[in-house]
Formats: sequence, structure tokens, C-alpha cells
Amino acid sequence: MEIKCIAIDDEPLALKKVSSFVERINGLTLLMTFDNALDAIPFLKEEKVDLLFLDIQMERFTGIQFLEAVQYHPQVIITTAFEQYALKGFDFNVTDYLLKPYSFERFVQAIDKVMENIRLKQANATEDDRNFIFVKTEYRLEKIFFDEILYIEGMRDYLQIVTKSKRIMTLQNFKFIESKLKPPQFLRVHKSFLVSVNSIESIERNRIKIRDQLIPISITYKEAFFKTIEDKLPPKFNPG
Repeated sequence: MEIKCIAIDDEPLALKKVSSFVERINGLTLLMTFDNALDAIPFLKEEKVDLLFLDIQMERFTGIQFLEAVQYHPQVIITTAFEQYALKGFDFNVTDYLLKPYSFERFVQAIDKVMENIRLKQANATEDDRNFIFVKTEYRLEKIFFDEILYIEGMRDYLQIVTKSKRIMTLQNFKFIESKLKPPQFLRVHKSFLVSVNSIESIERNRIKIRDQLIPISITYKEAFFKTIEDKLPPKFNPG
């Protein structure tokens, strides 16, 4: 497995450290280093990059501004001396957060996460008619068939996948799950819930009942939800 990466940091010693650590790991290739984030944007438009090492606190253009500006970015490992940016970084689905000064051992742990994510993506990169998904839970990849899923609930840093027979906790985010569990079989109805349409037992007062769980339909997703299932609704039905 070859992982192509770049590093962005306004500290020359920090870039030198990343370069040195990358050289010690087979399969990692450092394509380029940048002392500011602005110069990296056109490079990302031209080159395929799998991994980005990104400092946060930079004078010309911060790492957060960079993540907000680019439409596409590869997996991201934040490297910074400022611990307070950790939560903000994870809002952008970063793979890991390295607090300076970090050790080579900690660097390797972050790379292991990157490789796990790539393996997971490859495991799910099959035909469109595939009827299952692999999710990472604890230290394994678990296969879940679509028709077993009842709903998925966001729980802070985790997602809880509720199936007909069990509950599975995973660090996968909603963006990844929604890319695999697509309409019309699966619909997002709330910032914290994605449901299997076939598992819905009833809908009342903007709440969905699936087994013993009442799931709210938020205003953000209400119109799209009812529009998607409108051919299943009775004539002149008004969701209120």
C-alpha cells in the first residue's frame, strides 16, 4: 500500500521532523512540503494526495481556514502545539491529532489509523448492488447487511448502528455512512438519526416509531423525507 502525502507547517523544524518520520515508514511517500497553507491549495487541485499533515496555528492562513476553504481534502493528521484546537479539528473529520512535541511511536499510531481507514474504504469499494457494509468497531471490521439495519443514532463521537439483532458502536461518521446507505432505502431524518425506511412502523406528529424507539423528524430533513416517501403515503396526506 502506497500512501502519498504532503505536509503544511510554517516551522521549518516541524517540516523536517515530518519528513524524517515519513522516511522511516515503508509505503509513505512525501510529495511536497509547504510553509504556508495557501500554496498547498493549487497543488491539491493537480495532484492526488492520500494524506495531509497540517499545522493549525499559522500566520498567513490557519489550518482551520484551509480546511474550510478546500472542497476536497485527503485524510488529515493535525500537527500542532495548541491542544485547544483538537475538538475543532475533529469537526472536519480529521484522522488524528498529534500534539507537539510528538514521538515517532505516536506518529506511527496515527499512520496506522490512516491505513485502517484506507483498508475500510477499499473493503466497501464494491459494486453498487452490494447489500452490506463493513464498519470498524473496536479492533475489527464488522459486516452488516443493509436489511438488518433499523436505524443509526449519532452519540457524540460515536455512531450506534441498531440492527434487528444487536447494537454496534463505531467511530465512523455520518458522512461516511450516508455515502454507503443511500435513499430511498435509508433516509436522514435528524442530525442524530438515519433510518431504514422499511423498518418504520408508524409516523405521528413528526416522530418515527421503529420498535420501541421514537425518532424525531427535524425541520431540516422533514421536506426531503416526506418527498422521498410520498408514493407510499395516502392521497392528500398532510404531514403537518
